[in-house]
Amino acid sequence: MGVATATHRTWTDDELLALPGDGKYELVEGELHRMTPAGGRHGAVVTSLLARMHVFVSERSLGHVFDGQTGFRFPDGNLRSPDIAFVARERLPEGVPLGFLHTAPDLAVEVLSPTDRAGETAHKVAEYLSVGVRLLWVIDVETASGVVYRPGAPPRTVRAPGALDGEDVLPGFSCPLAALFG
Repeated sequence: MGVATATHRTWTDDELLALPGDGKYELVEGELHRMTPAGGRHGAVVTSLLARMHVFVSERSLGHVFDGQTGFRFPDGNLRSPDIAFVARERLPEGVPLGFLHTAPDLAVEVLSPTDRAGETAHKVAEYLSVGVRLLWVIDVETASGVVYRPGAPPRTVRAPGALDGEDVLPGFSCPLAALFG
């Protein structure tokens, strides 16, 4: 997870984009969080799932897949950068903006790092669902499992040989967990 700074204030997009290039930042309730680098398994899982999603989405012209460097600015001012995000084509009718996306992803993926705390993750899950994320996958690299979240539905845990399913957000997309951890 991130290391918080002591600065509580309102940040503009331009100020956030001008932060030093020595790391990734999220903005949560006016507090800037510098995100610490993740480990090798985290990176391998993100890359494998991102590649599969990108091919699926691009072959069908469904929209855009973004990596963890992409900032999503929410109406409350928070800036989040899920490890992987998908936004349907019709939600970006003018294409991908140069700056942050001022919308919630349709699908967000968080891959847990060893430094992630349960309370922070629960807060992030609640925030994503409250701002309009329709499908959220939280992947735990230590247990080789995933938890699927949808607004108004109980979380559902998936373990191998199960698969992460795009449901109505990415119809037809499925990724067996074994493919991410094999």
